[in-house]
Amino acid sequence: MKVLMILTSHSELGDTGNKTGFWLEEFAAPYYVLRDARAEVILASPKGGQPPLDPKSDAKDAQTKATERFKADKDAQIELAATKKLSEIDPEDFDAVFFPGGHGPLWDLAEDENSRRLIEAFWARGLPIGAVCHAPAVFRHTKSADGKPLVADRRVTGFSNSEEDAVGLTDVVPFLVEDMLKQNGGLYERGQDWASHTAVDGILVTGQNPASSEAAARELLALLE
Repeated sequence: MKVLMILTSHSELGDTGNKTGFWLEEFAAPYYVLRDARAEVILASPKGGQPPLDPKSDAKDAQTKATERFKADKDAQIELAATKKLSEIDPEDFDAVFFPGGHGPLWDLAEDENSRRLIEAFWARGLPIGAVCHAPAVFRHTKSADGKPLVADRRVTGFSNSEEDAVGLTDVVPFLVEDMLKQNGGLYERGQDWASHTAVDGILVTGQNPASSEAAARELLALLE
């Protein structure tokens, strides 16, 4: 199994002057779920190199077993610091793709033509596509073969409006994940705020929030086994 994991390259949290990026738990938990299942994981981002880490995800109260494992894993840290550029990725080389969240994807991956190209290529080949928390933002412009939004009439989840409101960023983000998925015809569903919730519809796997990252990766893995 060879899985492509795509992270954000965006580090600015709108006009707040604060930093954002990818959320550590949403990278680390899926990374180890896949690696422990003997999958080869290749990391990529729009700009390549070291993707920006959301500093809030590095706070003490945001740590999990997976994040602690990553912090002790020098090889994984070296891999993360050298992500490949999305423009150089050939989707034919992979069996699945997974997008960790964090607020960064709302600005870059949601609009990135290479991200869209890769998702649509995986979809056309019937290969699993996973995204967690804010990463379902990547489906903002993706289309299926019939020209409809890729998520139309499909069960999906992602960071909820109430969770965005709880972190005080409703008026900062360029769009709300829940609203966008609904506008694109997705059958949006959710669990309780901050509780693990995943939605699986065929080859499409989405997770609602950071707590859903490990479960979403396991659902993706189940589609590969």
